Amino acid sequence: MSRWLDHLRAVDGLSGNTLTAYQHDLAGFLAFLTQHHGESLGTARLARLGTSDMRAWMAHERARGITARSLARALSAVKNFAGWMAEREGFDATAILAARAPKYRRKLPRPLSEEAAIAVLDRVELQSEEPWIAARDVAVVTLLYGCGLRISEALGLNADALPLGESLRIRGKGGKERLVPVLPAAHEAIATYLRLCPFPAEPGTPLFRGLRGGRLNPRLIARVMERARLQLGLPSTATPHALRHSFATHLLAAGGDLRAIQELLGHASLTTTQAYTAVDTARLMEIYDRAHPHS
Repeated sequence: MSRWLDHLRAVDGLSGNTLTAYQHDLAGFLAFLTQHHGESLGTARLARLGTSDMRAWMAHERARGITARSLARALSAVKNFAGWMAEREGFDATAILAARAPKYRRKLPRPLSEEAAIAVLDRVELQSEEPWIAARDVAVVTLLYGCGLRISEALGLNADALPLGESLRIRGKGGKERLVPVLPAAHEAIATYLRLCPFPAEPGTPLFRGLRGGRLNPRLIARVMERARLQLGLPSTATPHALRHSFATHLLAAGGDLRAIQELLGHASLTTTQAYTAVDTARLMEIYDRAHPHS
């Protein structure tokens, strides 16, 4: 298992969180098989696993209350490991690789409307009486909405990224890099923050600082967003991550190319980005239903 995880880390560039989840899923699978067969498992026993073993494990997981989505993720980890093992040990892993994942309804992103997103940006500025902190929070949420960044990506930026050019190099999940354009509004927001910030923007130091000068904690941005959404009467789904969803959805609605949006968001799979087409379709259907109410 350790060698497999090292392979995923080195070759596939998976993030630490993903590796931890995969390790947990695989350990649970192997533990079930040991109990199910009443013996410890070696490579030879793994090679003899059949369809009935896979069905028994999946039924056991569902009986424990595991959701279809979580089970599908666990099965993905098991298949990856089985394929890796089979290639190295020379056995047939068809029974494992052919197991079908349970169907589940993919959760659609919950973006804000364009009006609500702009209102949030304006309201965030009013949440702190300290001018530099207010400017900092505005700069962060502007990057989330204007560049489609994850909160971890925005707060992980260092002063080395300065001075900002027309694009920003972002290191996303799995260490994958991408270039995102920096809009004039983001340039202006960051410039205002830097002008007011009491800490010097020196190479190697965090771009966004906390009160004592350390790297800004994402929970503080979440709290600012929560206060802003409550004041605006927005739903609980109006989180920092919702601004990233809003960026993608609004770009798609304006005629953006799906492949280009995939690159801007840093999605490894186009399937992930395609969720936004469902969001846009759902919004169009709402408009249609309002315009043409059923009798």
